[in-house]
Amino acid sequence: MLRQEVQSGGAGGYAQGLAVRGESGALVIYLRFTQGIAFERLATLLSDILGLEISEGALVNMLDASRGAFAAQRSTIRARLLSGTALQSDETGLRVGKSNWWLWVFHHGDSAVFVAEPSRAKKVVEDFLGDFRPDYWVSDRYGGQLGWANKENQVCLAHLIRDVQYAIDCGDDVFAPDLRHLLGRACRIGRRRERLSDATLKTYARRLEARLDQLMMRTPMHAAGVKLQNMIKRTRRHLFVFVTNRELPTTNNGSERALRPCAVFRKITNGFRTEWGAKLYADIRSVVETARRRAIGALDAIRLTLAGKPLAPA
Repeated sequence: MLRQEVQSGGAGGYAQGLAVRGESGALVIYLRFTQGIAFERLATLLSDILGLEISEGALVNMLDASRGAFAAQRSTIRARLLSGTALQSDETGLRVGKSNWWLWVFHHGDSAVFVAEPSRAKKVVEDFLGDFRPDYWVSDRYGGQLGWANKENQVCLAHLIRDVQYAIDCGDDVFAPDLRHLLGRACRIGRRRERLSDATLKTYARRLEARLDQLMMRTPMHAAGVKLQNMIKRTRRHLFVFVTNRELPTTNNGSERALRPCAVFRKITNGFRTEWGAKLYADIRSVVETARRRAIGALDAIRLTLAGKPLAPA
């Protein structure tokens, strides 16, 4: 099929008339953005394996021409994501040209949207949400991701446990060790929620809060323990929201898993030359990650997107 397309129009006509809606365009996008193949190697691969002679410039033109299709699919995914009651978020660094950017992920359930912006400020979240505010929000303790929920935030206990362990390693033996045990117990309760009744979960929540009250009455002698206790005072209302809300996870590891392929891609490619390339990558990651959650293969999701078809929920 690839040879037929090239023979009928040539490499230049192939890119201009955008075979992006065909099998070849989907394959190029798949190899570039999910397998991290550089343009030079991609051109060689297409030539050696498929007999498709196409320049790196033509490959870039193909990606450029796909921007509208992926932006439309991303808008559809965003609409579904913002119709729910909970959101999770995180961000990681991104290199665009000579500037440091940030790649954000907003997700929950079967939908995920990535946003590439030159800022880590709250303005990114505000622009993404518009007038929408979810009831619950799961994130780490970074200020830019807090304060967006109508009802409550749940902070990541995995991040918190690492900070507690750091205080223990520094020498605090008054506050941090027992807090570490308490957070571990809370995580174990979270893993058992499916087998527990609502009344039992409420009892567990009261017991966790009561035990935390006892720990907060202690006076750490080590500076690391004092700092940790002050941090808990600021965030304690966000620690155990998940216990009685089955929709919320105990950690924000889901966000880190969603960003992990992006970190791998960053290491392979060293970033993007253009802003539109970074934003296109964010839209493509939105499609691929959402497709994974809906049991759709990455290549099939790209084909559906280029054909203007939505990704059906699982």
